[in-house]
Amino acid sequence: MGCNLDPDGQAAMKEIGMPRESLLAQTLVELADSLVDDFDVVELLTLLTDRCVEVLSVAAAGIMLVSAEGELGVMASSNEATRVLELFELQCQEGPCLDCYRTGAPIIAADLTSADGRWPHFAVESLSAGFRSVHALPMRLRGTTIGALNLFRQETGTLDESDSRAAQAFADVATIAILQNRALLAAQVVNQELQYALQSRVVIEQAKGVLAERAAIDVDKAFTHLRSFARSHNRRLVEVAHDVIDGKLATADVVAPGRQP
Repeated sequence: MGCNLDPDGQAAMKEIGMPRESLLAQTLVELADSLVDDFDVVELLTLLTDRCVEVLSVAAAGIMLVSAEGELGVMASSNEATRVLELFELQCQEGPCLDCYRTGAPIIAADLTSADGRWPHFAVESLSAGFRSVHALPMRLRGTTIGALNLFRQETGTLDESDSRAAQAFADVATIAILQNRALLAAQVVNQELQYALQSRVVIEQAKGVLAERAAIDVDKAFTHLRSFARSHNRRLVEVAHDVIDGKLATADVVAPGRQP
């Protein structure tokens, strides 16, 4: 598993023809756009990893996110070597990226050749891929950690202060976008459930009136018969109500002679 990348990311910036500061600002704007617009999470995270390589002094970048079931997964990588390395990290359950997620704090491995046995398997694989240092930054907001932004370098040492601040800013804006998107989706689900409940209640009220008229009973008894029939036949109440209204279910079947509601 090899890696031949520009450790300073300068080649990418020259290719784009944009100064570092301008590209940094543009990236933050693009990430912020997803706070108000519908967006593709994978596209957002891919943009983030690519821009980390273009703007920061790193050779590669990757992002791990936690699923609803609490399992970490690789969501984006700037290259295949990084993706494979992060998958290996998840498989062997060791590495700075996992520690970063678990603690919610930045983890810096400035020299994997002297990691003191902290991540023996990960260190070997990382060095084999050409990475000698790793910075893992938490994707966290108000105590909620959803993953980690992982920055890989071909040389030992740490990022300078400006790169560290920029990387954390990238991670923070992406985290806000993802959490807001999740909140919007959750709200949509709640609204859909409420709307369904309201619509179901209208159907049930109609069925009560239909059954009461056909069976010459009061509305309360009609509702009791509907519930009793639904329970005894292991059916949803709204389905039984629909069948009563549509005439698919005979009144005599719901209010059978001798049936106790």
